[in-house]
This record gives sequence, structure tokens and C-alpha cells, in this order.
Amino acid sequence: MKRILLGILMCASFAVTEAQNLAVLKYKGGGDWYSNPTSLPNLIAFCNENINTAMNDTPDTVDPGSIDLFQYPLIHMTGHGNVFFTDEEVENLRNYLQSGGFLHIDDNYGMSEYLPKEIKKIFPNQELVELPASHPIFTTAFKFPQGLPKIHEHDGKRPQALGVYSENRLVILFTTESDLGDGWEDAEVHNDPASVRQKALQMGANIVKYAFEN
Repeated sequence: MKRILLGILMCASFAVTEAQNLAVLKYKGGGDWYSNPTSLPNLIAFCNENINTAMNDTPDTVDPGSIDLFQYPLIHMTGHGNVFFTDEEVENLRNYLQSGGFLHIDDNYGMSEYLPKEIKKIFPNQELVELPASHPIFTTAFKFPQGLPKIHEHDGKRPQALGVYSENRLVILFTTESDLGDGWEDAEVHNDPASVRQKALQMGANIVKYAFEN
């Protein structure tokens, strides 16, 4: 209980902290939470240059059960494989999200099989719902009139931005069949055209700006 109360008190820092930073979620289950190591540093640099953020150059790493979670307005999660949250982590994540936090989960291909059951633990009465192209997250900094852009092809499926709401506030964003993180990586990692990387970075900046302001 003391752990949770401290976390709730720390959430007040979201609105007043001058330097709002990002962290990567180090989850259990066997999935490679550490994948795409150049993604977030590149996204941070893009945001600092283009949407006036002042984030640290390198993201931090945080465990889902840690009180440190509450220091960050935006937590990023990615990988290819299994995800598992313990009961303590579920409670901590729920309190974090209901206290003003935001979780962006970018499927690096392979998470969609495992993720929904873990999200259901956090919000048993909520479902992942697709965000319409008219959602403000697609226009908060850069315009994406068609919604989530396609960055990498895997199964010929369309990209989807799925969300979970708590008290009418979007608290979890799950981007799948898009692979934004691959587009954020150094150019030589995937040899994506500059135009594709630009789209990925711009959409990432939209997510950052939305999470910091809502």
C-alpha cells in the first residue's frame, strides 16, 4: 500500500516537471524488451528538435512493478515475443495509468499474440478499440489523415492503432502491423527510405506530444 500511495503522489510531477523524459519498460515473459536500441534515442532527438521537448538524449529503463514508473509521463514498450505481468506489476501499472501516465506499446512483430491477455489484467472491463483516423493523436504535431502509417510489411495486414481508455482518457496505445520503432532506428539498420523514416518519426512525435499534453 505504501508503494502505491507514493506512486500516486509522484504523479503530480507529470504536469510540473520541466524535463519530461521517456523510459523503456523492462517486462518479463521472455520477449525482447530491449529490441531496436537506436529507436528511442533517434525519436528523442527528433522531438527535441521539432516539437520543443527537452528530453534526455537516452531513455531510461524501468520495471513495471517499480515506483520509478511514476517519474515518466510516457513509457515505451516493444519486442517480438511473450509478455507477462505479475499481480504486483499489474496493480502498479494500473495506478500509474490512472494517475496520468501513458503506455505506448509498439509491436515489433509477434507481440499481438500475447499482449491482449496482459492488458486485460490491467483493465479487466476495458477492450482494445481501434482509434479512428480522426483521433487527435494523428494531428497533434504532424498530420496523418489516414491514421497510423505503414512502416514495415510483415503479413500484408493494414496498420492499426488500438487503445484502452480509463475515464475517457486514452492511457494505452498499441500500434501493430506498422513497426514504428523500426522506422525510428538508424538508417543503416533497415535501409528504409528517408521518407519512410520521416513518417515514422513524425508519428512518434505525435505520440510523445499527445502523451505529454493529455
